Amino acid sequence: MSDTNTVAIMNQVPDAAAGVRAESPLHHADLATRAQKGATSGGVHFRELGLMGHLTLRCDPKNTELTGAAARVLGVELPIQPLTSVESGSTIVRWISPDEWLITLPNDQAFELETGFRAEMSGHYSLVNSSGGLTVFKLSGDKVVDLLKKSTPVDLHDSEFPVGKVVSTVFAKSGATIRRTGATEFELVVRRSFADYLWLWIQSASQEFGLVVEA
Repeated sequence: MSDTNTVAIMNQVPDAAAGVRAESPLHHADLATRAQKGATSGGVHFRELGLMGHLTLRCDPKNTELTGAAARVLGVELPIQPLTSVESGSTIVRWISPDEWLITLPNDQAFELETGFRAEMSGHYSLVNSSGGLTVFKLSGDKVVDLLKKSTPVDLHDSEFPVGKVVSTVFAKSGATIRRTGATEFELVVRRSFADYLWLWIQSASQEFGLVVEA
């Protein structure tokens, strides 16, 4: 059970003015320098969207009071259809399981969104802020599907994996939540602890296609 009077909400965004520095999982890779000095053409383009806000919401999709409250906070209805996603401005809501959704948005908006959920929702639901534990990889390019075929067993044909579809699956020897965002564009939500391993995997797997790092 959740209640605004019993749940402690913390703004997890580091205070730069206080000297607290936020670092993405791949900060050590210095992607900005590589983007500036590295290849400018290739079949696979890579970008890390680090330091995003991530909230996991769980509730009964048949409970219209809860789903209605969630829609008011998000500005969009929760995707009830399996393996789908919706967007509202800079907020992305991914279906993860029949009663679970992963919400991603700019990190400086996560506290406000979480506060809104606590104010609007009551009863039996769960809301977890896992912003520090996840990161997002953006992959695109003419050869991105070929790269993904080397990394995951998912059927990536357009007819089976249309734009907007979401799957949580094996990626290399780890896991990822993959969403198609365009004909040759995908995003991967990965655990922070596996980010470096997957970055190394992507570098190796994309050698034959050419890798372009974007800032």
